[in-house]
Amino acid sequence: MGDISSHTKNTDTAITTMGKKVKVGAVQAEPAWWDLEGSVNKVISLIETAGKDGVNVLGFPEVFVPGYPWSIWTVDSFSNGELIHKYMANSLKRVSPEMDRIREAVKKAGIFVVLGYSERAGASVYIAQSFIDPTGQIVLHRRKIKPTGVERAIWGDGQADSLVNVFDSPQFGKIGGLNCWEHLQPLLRYHEYSQGVEIHVASWPYFCEDAEGVPHHIKADTNRSATQFMALEGACFVLLATQILTNEHRETVKIGEFPGMKSPGGGFAMIFAPDGAPLVKPIPAGEEGILTADIDLSAIDYAKQMIDVVGHYSRPDLLSLNVNKEAAKHVHYI
Repeated sequence: MGDISSHTKNTDTAITTMGKKVKVGAVQAEPAWWDLEGSVNKVISLIETAGKDGVNVLGFPEVFVPGYPWSIWTVDSFSNGELIHKYMANSLKRVSPEMDRIREAVKKAGIFVVLGYSERAGASVYIAQSFIDPTGQIVLHRRKIKPTGVERAIWGDGQADSLVNVFDSPQFGKIGGLNCWEHLQPLLRYHEYSQGVEIHVASWPYFCEDAEGVPHHIKADTNRSATQFMALEGACFVLLATQILTNEHRETVKIGEFPGMKSPGGGFAMIFAPDGAPLVKPIPAGEEGILTADIDLSAIDYAKQMIDVVGHYSRPDLLSLNVNKEAAKHVHYI
């Protein structure tokens, strides 16, 4: 991983209004591809670095454990068979010695972490986020509601309980999270706003800025813009966390010569203010680091004076959202 601390970036100008002050961090780093133990070690190292730097809330990329298998988009499923078998074996169980190590690291650092990982549950895997508080407890757990495209051949759907995606932290405010193209689902975003999110963790895999010969919607700038729009629409702080890919591991991920995935590259991490403004200078796309910013949650009020989409800037008498909060069960006993 190298000296990750040397790449930590701070906001140039902290928001100075009076209110609850929080230091936030967004990870941009390469996973320990298909290696559960290596992934846990890297997660712990990043948590330790963030803790030493005074970060209060830290966001990780989508399926950072054990990495995003981009070859599911570029190689046929039969050729990917052995890789996916290995991938499932190295996915992280929510209740496991490996998770206990991560939870202990969070407790020792005294921070709040939103961890993105491929969750192994029985014989299935899910694109998951666990919210771990400074005592090391998982206080909220969710799964991606609808995996995107060919992801559905690997990961299962989240159920209704995963719609609750905001936790009210006594120390650091209301913290929410979504994975990747969940940010393109307007009703899902709206439901999160209704939960009063103040700090949102946007977990993403890696996308390239200058990708040629690929649809525009899988380019880094497009998905950065989608995340920025959530900050603007929801009037909340947003931590955009992403993976990267180095030349060393191009063969490991079996990306081949796919034009959309250049290496080193793929990182597009950022921290956005409630009015959509970028708060930090980006880390170069192929480098690892933790973006950090000192924020003041009272700045949200200034943004919501203009735009509160679940308050004064809404018309629930004309448009409203129905939500099923009951998770479906595979077996019913009568």
